[in-house]
Amino acid sequence: MGNEELPREKLNNRGAGALSDIELLQAVIGSGGKNNDFKQIAKNLNATIQKIGAEKLTIDDVKAIKGIGDAKATVVFAALEFWRRKFTKPTRPLIDTAEKAAEQFGFITHKRQEYLAMLTLDGARRLIAVRVITVGTLTASLVHPREVFAPAIEDRAASIIIAHNHPSGSLHISGSDRETTARIREAGELLGIRLDDHLIVTVDGFASAM
Repeated sequence: MGNEELPREKLNNRGAGALSDIELLQAVIGSGGKNNDFKQIAKNLNATIQKIGAEKLTIDDVKAIKGIGDAKATVVFAALEFWRRKFTKPTRPLIDTAEKAAEQFGFITHKRQEYLAMLTLDGARRLIAVRVITVGTLTASLVHPREVFAPAIEDRAASIIIAHNHPSGSLHISGSDRETTARIREAGELLGIRLDDHLIVTVDGFASAM
């Protein structure tokens, strides 16, 4: 770079505020490799973050950038994830208890038909989206895993919580409820998306079918 300050030197000499967004990414990346200029790598990484969004970016997205191998992707993604968890103001609720999950499903408790709904969660168990999967009489044979996991994959979810209402008001867990749980859990294990819980919700409360 000739007489131009390298990003890490610039940061040490003049502080982080003196660096552009691209230079900050260059400082994290550190160096490039043969035929891989670290300035261009930083620009490509910045473009990827802007396209996908910092909240949905995965380590595989980082690894897909030319010039970023497994080791460097780990450093970049770990830095991003630490920042997301510790320093950004949470804008999405943390769903770390069954009670908090049940609150999100309150909109189906009064329905006269059976609704199957789902929460998609990130790796820190923060809510990504609330989705209605099916409406009608629910049986294990009618609840197909693809209907559940297609939107979960779209949301880049790390885990999901599903729930359905009992219009009768009963919180009894039926054999069909448990069969549905087993099918969804097994499909999730194959896809790498964990089923955190399956709730039965009514106006009077909730019960877990896990």
